[in-house]
Amino acid sequence: MKKTALGLMIITVAAKIFGFVRDITLSYFYGVSYISDAYLISLTIPMVIFEIIGTGIKTSYIPVYSLIKKEKGLNLANKFTNNTINFIIAISSIVVVVVLLYTVPIVKLFAVGFEGSVLSLVVCFTKISIFAIYFYSLIYIFSGFLQMKNNFIVPAIMGIPLNFFIIIFIVISSKYNIVFLSIGTLIAVLAQLIFLIPFVYKKGYRYKFILNMKDYYLKKMFFLAIPAILGVSVNQINVLVDRTIASQITVGGISALNYANRLNLFIQSIFVMSIATVMYPMISKMAAERNIDGLKKAISECISFINFLVIPTTIGSMIFAKPVVKLLFGRGVFDTNAVSMTSYALFFYSIGMIGFGLREILSRTFYSLQDTKTPMINAAISIIINITLNIVLSKFLGIGGLALATSISAIFCTILLFVSLKKKIGSFGMKNITISFMKNLCASLGMGLVASYSFNYLTTISSENLSLIISIIIGVLTYFIMSYFLKVDDIDTIVTFVKRQLKKDTKLHLK
Repeated sequence: MKKTALGLMIITVAAKIFGFVRDITLSYFYGVSYISDAYLISLTIPMVIFEIIGTGIKTSYIPVYSLIKKEKGLNLANKFTNNTINFIIAISSIVVVVVLLYTVPIVKLFAVGFEGSVLSLVVCFTKISIFAIYFYSLIYIFSGFLQMKNNFIVPAIMGIPLNFFIIIFIVISSKYNIVFLSIGTLIAVLAQLIFLIPFVYKKGYRYKFILNMKDYYLKKMFFLAIPAILGVSVNQINVLVDRTIASQITVGGISALNYANRLNLFIQSIFVMSIATVMYPMISKMAAERNIDGLKKAISECISFINFLVIPTTIGSMIFAKPVVKLLFGRGVFDTNAVSMTSYALFFYSIGMIGFGLREILSRTFYSLQDTKTPMINAAISIIINITLNIVLSKFLGIGGLALATSISAIFCTILLFVSLKKKIGSFGMKNITISFMKNLCASLGMGLVASYSFNYLTTISSENLSLIISIIIGVLTYFIMSYFLKVDDIDTIVTFVKRQLKKDTKLHLK
């Protein structure tokens, strides 16, 4: 599993580069302005609405599909897929009508601080972007379907056509009309769906209009999805709360939080989601077969591997928040104030990286066991903590307080999930996980000291951007060397994977 996840990480990095180019393009032309704020809020509305509905359904779809395939066979499982798709399209249609009828109050709910021309611009954008919910619904189910068929690569790279079209339309909007921002995003999401369809078809999927609201398995999925909706979408709800308060703190606050959160999510997508994507179908199958020992082993390996990858990234992000933001976004109208605001938020988001990562793994473990109630309760606690801390910390730390509130709530609720999972399935190697965590932390702190010293020295003899890149390379090498001497188990997995890839490359070269 670890080797599959490593391969997926490499592919994800390549795909996510396009996402960064998109964000850099947006920051170049619009910086942290009212236009970028309006655009991002208009994207947030359909995304949050469908993340709440679609992600919950997708999460419950995978274990239910596994159960149907085991009990009833492949044909009925595929019929269930069609029934699910048509059910979500029907829900999406209702959502679209409601948003079109009540656009203004819905926009005000998402951005309390917007008024006048800014509010009008968000309303205009939202009336276009809301139709993307149809495409998102199919993308969520199709990507889950492919993962069930052990095709992880296509869902990982489907962001490439999405970001390609968004970049093109950002440039077009800057030259002609800003409305092209929303039109381009709608076309980009459609392109993502079109990209998926041939691969889904190749895996045996055939569309048929089946809409049976009384189907037992649809009901089962729906009832599993209700609590999963809160459990899976807690990040989206927290982002919504952050942006709503940010719209009242300062102009450009939403954009600064967005860029900082993008960097945070970039790391999550590469490390955490790569592992979670490979793990989830596998442990869902184990749960359906009642293979609890295998499930425990898989969870323990996933947690240790995430600690190995995310802890050093957390330390690095905190140390190099400002130079990283400056390197990636510091051009065009993205001025020094924008760099300061974004790096300030990134520093506090970084604190919660390990919480975000482990919560994703633990939540999916509960979903595989068809327990969506526990993550739901955990999500509710997280939201309450986040909102309370948002109000308090934003008064002292501004937008940094919003990011810190999200991080604290993520860490606290992850600890609660650990306790709940141990009660549910018994011990799953917490002693080994703790030892591994401490080794990773020691190696990461050592890495941070070496990288920070290298950066401070190199900036006296070279440019800041070049110094940053060299310091990161030195930091990574330091971390791997220290991990090797501390006998961290995950080093062996990476070394074996690299050797295997080098052998493949050598064979291809010889041919």
